[in-house]
Amino acid sequence: MSSLSAGDSLEPGIPFDNQAKEDIGALSCTGDYSRQESAICLGNGEVKSCAVVKYSAAPPPTTYALLQEKTDLKLPPANWLRENPQLGTAGTTVLGSSSKCKPFSSFGMAYDFIDCIGDDVDVVSDSENIKKLLKIPYSKSHVSMAVHRVGRTLLLDELDIQELLRRSSQTGDWTWLKEIYQRLIDQKWQRKKKSKEHWYQKAILSKFLYYSINGDGAAEPVSDDMNQSDEEDGAEEFSSSWPATFTSTMADAEESDSPKQESISMDSQFALGQVASVPKEQNLPTLFNEGENSQGLRNDFVRNVMWTFEDIHMLVGSNMPIFGGGRYPAVSLRLRDSNKPINILTGIDYWLDNLMCNVPELVMCFHVNGIVQKYEMIKTEDIPHLENSTFSSRVVKDIAQNILSFLKSNCTKEGHTYWLFKASGSDIVKLYDLTTLCEEAEKENYQNPFTLPVAVLLYKVANNLMLKVRQNRKHYGKIRTLLLNCVKLLDQEKHPQIIASAYYMLSELFQLDEPPEEDEGESLRDGGSEDSYSDEDREVEDDEDDDLTEDSDENESYSNCSRPQDDCKAVAVIRSVGELSVPEKYKSTLQIRPSCSFPISQDKEERCRHVLSYVLKGVKAVDSSIKKESDLPAADPNIPIPLKYEDGGASGTSEKGIALLLERVGFVHVDQKHSTRSGMIPGSWQHRMKLQLFLKASKAYYVLSDAATNLLKYGRALRYIKLSLQCYDAYCCISGTLHPQVLQFHSQCLSLCGDIQLMLAQNVTNRAAYLEEYSYQTKEDQEVLHSLHRESSCQAFSVATDLAMDPEYQLFVSCKCYEATHELLISEALKDQSSDQLSQVLKRLGNIRNEMGVYYMNQAASMQSEKEVKKAVSSAEQELWKKSFGFFEKGLKDFEAIGDSTNTALLLCNTGRLMRICAQAHCTMSADESRGEFSSEEALYYNKAIDYYLRAMKALSSRESHSAVWDSVNWELSTTYFTLATLLQDYAPLSRKAQEQIEREVTEAMMKSLKYCDLQTESARQPLYQYRAATIHHRLASMYHSCFRNQVGNEQLRKQHRSLAELHYSKAVSLFLSLKDAPCELLRTLLERVAFAEFTMAGQSSSVAKLKSLTGALEIMTETRHAFQLIRQEMLEEQAESSEPPATESAGSPDAASGSTSGLDLQEVIKLIGVFEPSFSFLLLQTIKLMTTTKRKPSNKDEEAMKNYKHVYSKLLRTEKNTPLLSRVELYIELLQQLTPQTGSDVTGTSKT
Repeated sequence: MSSLSAGDSLEPGIPFDNQAKEDIGALSCTGDYSRQESAICLGNGEVKSCAVVKYSAAPPPTTYALLQEKTDLKLPPANWLRENPQLGTAGTTVLGSSSKCKPFSSFGMAYDFIDCIGDDVDVVSDSENIKKLLKIPYSKSHVSMAVHRVGRTLLLDELDIQELLRRSSQTGDWTWLKEIYQRLIDQKWQRKKKSKEHWYQKAILSKFLYYSINGDGAAEPVSDDMNQSDEEDGAEEFSSSWPATFTSTMADAEESDSPKQESISMDSQFALGQVASVPKEQNLPTLFNEGENSQGLRNDFVRNVMWTFEDIHMLVGSNMPIFGGGRYPAVSLRLRDSNKPINILTGIDYWLDNLMCNVPELVMCFHVNGIVQKYEMIKTEDIPHLENSTFSSRVVKDIAQNILSFLKSNCTKEGHTYWLFKASGSDIVKLYDLTTLCEEAEKENYQNPFTLPVAVLLYKVANNLMLKVRQNRKHYGKIRTLLLNCVKLLDQEKHPQIIASAYYMLSELFQLDEPPEEDEGESLRDGGSEDSYSDEDREVEDDEDDDLTEDSDENESYSNCSRPQDDCKAVAVIRSVGELSVPEKYKSTLQIRPSCSFPISQDKEERCRHVLSYVLKGVKAVDSSIKKESDLPAADPNIPIPLKYEDGGASGTSEKGIALLLERVGFVHVDQKHSTRSGMIPGSWQHRMKLQLFLKASKAYYVLSDAATNLLKYGRALRYIKLSLQCYDAYCCISGTLHPQVLQFHSQCLSLCGDIQLMLAQNVTNRAAYLEEYSYQTKEDQEVLHSLHRESSCQAFSVATDLAMDPEYQLFVSCKCYEATHELLISEALKDQSSDQLSQVLKRLGNIRNEMGVYYMNQAASMQSEKEVKKAVSSAEQELWKKSFGFFEKGLKDFEAIGDSTNTALLLCNTGRLMRICAQAHCTMSADESRGEFSSEEALYYNKAIDYYLRAMKALSSRESHSAVWDSVNWELSTTYFTLATLLQDYAPLSRKAQEQIEREVTEAMMKSLKYCDLQTESARQPLYQYRAATIHHRLASMYHSCFRNQVGNEQLRKQHRSLAELHYSKAVSLFLSLKDAPCELLRTLLERVAFAEFTMAGQSSSVAKLKSLTGALEIMTETRHAFQLIRQEMLEEQAESSEPPATESAGSPDAASGSTSGLDLQEVIKLIGVFEPSFSFLLLQTIKLMTTTKRKPSNKDEEAMKNYKHVYSKLLRTEKNTPLLSRVELYIELLQQLTPQTGSDVTGTSKT
């Protein structure tokens, strides 16, 4: 400690030390509301203290004037009571401390530093309140404070009951508190009036400070009258003055705050706007005009400091003047009467003020009767050791920790106003829940003035956390709790804007576009209470507290504190202030849930229902605030609004309806000048809020529709997309501008609507179930619709969302939805957006156009099949072909635009099928209604079909690109060639072409069909390919057989035809043998081959050659044994199947067998046997004759063969004509077996069975 006389050689204004030191705050000029941070840590090893200046309105500290000895402080300086930036605004800091505490001062700071509220800060309060709390064990004076909780943060404000009661008698604002106070507190207690000596000391302190900032330090002589007048003014200035209640006007508040209008700076008024500001990110609405949320909530402290005292983080408002410069950049000035020693309370005051404001030293000016004597400098860490004011800094630290723990353990409910009260001279501290007491009061008109500022703060903290949601989704639970508590506090009639905004933010919490991550979802599902702190937790914690304090002597008194018996109204009681000095006497064991309770669900429908519930409440809040003389009649939300369904076709749909569908498409910007249908003024908060809520509802219904589509509930999906588009329609009705993001969302809605209509068209069997789903409405949906009808008729998209009964109409609507989506995405507003959605829409467009093409193609095929007599092509058929072809062409362009080769190939394949249907329609009929010649129109369309199939193959380029599509196109191409060749062969156009030309064309078509028969690849179609290849070879062999028989003259050509016939017969037999289900075809081919051999023999003259031909023919005939074995096997299987169920007819009858699933045509078998038997007899007879009449002596082998032939022939002749079919087949197998030589032929035949 150092001491200086006022008369020493130091000149006024010169600092004690010129050593440079870091400025504590780099503080800005007067009134500049910039926020800067700097920190200095102070401490003497006993306690830790660190302060960060968050904001200061004072200029950088300047040197103070060192007053001359004998300066008379009773004389006012010339600048007394004038506004000075060094001391802050007049009426607030002229006494060096904030004597005019306001009941809402902590809220002003909380609004300014909203980032700190909830988690980072334990306490927000005026420095005077902090000091008053920490001095409770040392002071007999009363303590009365309001406590509010927001998350982990406690807001403390002075609650001057006497002043409030005095005001309530004048205004009636605080009547509720007066009655509660009278019921709870001893009526005899009255606050003592401050003495004249008190005001005298305040006056000379004020004059001392003004002298210290006065450059020349001289006092102007004034008359006694003037002096007296000034002192009275000062006394009035220093008297406790309460602000207007929160609901009064700003002007009233300013008048009550200070008697001089000029005392409020423009910068402070600017600060009001800062409190009101709300970030505009994330489409969150800007709330409150300056008049509503700022009344009495100004942060008018000279500086705000983030003070860390040990482990307690406090946001403190301070008005202490700080001087400095040179060697002493930061000092506080104090005035003391030399005749009065410094007591403990004063010492704690000085020490805490310096710690809070980062001031390392204190300069004390001593006076006697107002006459300056000397100055002393004291370091901050030495203040606890001053004579007569010694105190332990550790004890103060323990007091701070105990008070904070006590408050945090008992002030548990957000939104509630708690009252911490200690009567003057009493050692008992009580905590009351005023909100609960107010609710229990009989009178319903009690209003808590703290309700609105608390609700606003809860809203602002939630709003601030919303900005961090994307970074940390675990904030969801906190935000929901804050907003629900905010809404609970407010009256919808008085504060609809805050309520509507809160509900909108609640709806924003539920992410509709993405499922919650598993780990986050689990943590967010914990908890079940809307409040942050549950009673169950408190009971558990109380038990833990008992365990923790079991060994303590004060355990009994502590339990009494937690469970007060004599004062049942108090939440908690501290029996003796002495307990606060005991280290860790009170421990806050209350565990705040890190995520609170937030109903995260994996079920999309549940999340959307939460969103819609909040949106509906928000819309109701907005509607309640709209006043309009010609308001719409109130609709009964219990009466459902019918959802139309149409039973008409596309032919009845006018272009006007489609124009309505496209009406909202495109970037719109219209300056709205007139009020909306409900009376809203464009640009008003109601207007902005409804836009957000309608859009949110539209998105929620969109997600519901998408989820229903995935569940195949297409009726429900159509109902939801209808509601989504109705919300969007209402949005458009009140919006002057449709932003690209909104238009992009609209395109998604239209695309989904197209998907649903397409699915409905493809699932006609469940139409009744879909209609029931579509017609159902929840009460919530009905209320949403009624809210929408206040702004719009909601009919703009009815064409797209009505449930039709006609598949053609549904396809038509689906196509129009996709077209509207495409038109929207290529519009000026969205052309620069992501191309992914455009490619998806083009794919959908191609698909729906393919569906419509197929639909009309099937209609044409059906019309063709229903014709009783083949007539000329009708105009209706041609119209269907044109429609189908038109859609296929458009679909091809869509798929080609996105390079989708697979779907391009499929559309080309479908177009090829359409060409084949056209070809079939052009077949000519003769007069007797039999099939006529193959016409040129048929040939034209078949060749067109071939061209489309070849284009499809080219589009795919290889089988590896898409094997299934490749195989399908390959099959269709082979089929088309085969059909063309078959028709040319069976109905040869001999009237137009020569036989040779027809044969060449048939051969060419057959060989091309054979080329595309994929016999190597193992697939489901492989047997079909084998059958077709065998049929092609059979047909070619038959054709060459016929040519060989009919050819005369050209021997070379006959030989060629003969060899080709032999080749194809051989290949046909080989392929039919590999099939297990074509015995008739195999038998027919072999019999034709036998006939071919017989015809060859007929042209031979030599007996040896004839015998050789006959022997070859018999060998071919023996191969039919394999075909008969297959026929026998199938007949036996049919008999076995028919004998299992009770049969009504003979198992062996042709009718019964032909109806079986095996596919064996018994009539065909009988017909072939009718050819086989005479041919077999003829061959045997001719062979026997030739062998008998031969001139050369037969060998033993020949004789054995002759004997065998005769035996078989005789058996064949003795066969009864009425023998059952199965027995005859078995006989043929036996006879053929006898003819089969015991060589390779038999082995081959056996293996093939």
